[in-house]
Amino acid sequence: MAFFGDYAQLQATIASYLARTDLTTQIPEFIRLAQDRLSRDLYIRQTLKVATTKTTAGDATVELPSDFVSMKDLHISSTDPIQTVIFQSTSNFFRNTRATTNGLPTFYTLLGSEFQFAPVPDTEYTLKMVYYHKPPYLSDTVSSNLWLATTPDLLLYASLGEAEPFLMNDERIQTWSSMYDRGVNSLQRSDDEADFPAHPLSITNSTR
Repeated sequence: MAFFGDYAQLQATIASYLARTDLTTQIPEFIRLAQDRLSRDLYIRQTLKVATTKTTAGDATVELPSDFVSMKDLHISSTDPIQTVIFQSTSNFFRNTRATTNGLPTFYTLLGSEFQFAPVPDTEYTLKMVYYHKPPYLSDTVSSNLWLATTPDLLLYASLGEAEPFLMNDERIQTWSSMYDRGVNSLQRSDDEADFPAHPLSITNSTR
């Protein structure tokens, strides 16, 4: 596989794999679509991000981060003890919770680009969230990002997979799709296993 360490080299590599020199306008779009696909398909620890925000008294909603993909953990860090906020599906949230009652939020759901809390916060609370985020898109001003730095092969395969339908080269779609799927499944499996190590970490005190 050709080496590519930045956005310009990735574009050149894709053009080389496709044996085309007339796709300078389209290749950035292939790469953008490939990044969207990776953000949908991979939930790995490298994409986890920690952020804090605050509720407003009397307001059941809080805006999601602009790069939000999926939540891993949400709790209220300004209480003692720390309060975990439990996720509910949208249907269960509006059917079973008392979203009009004010108090310490214990449940949340996601609706559009917002959190919805129940009970409605009765004061300002500090929320700490751990979530999977969408890295910034590669561009002429963003020469590298998480996908290019950690999964360059998958980014290449996904980009080529987006290119082939445009080129009406259907017989190559399965090739890149298979390589992409195999890589994604392997990486996701390794990351999942890292959350549950076969041998627990132990700390021993040594004396001399």
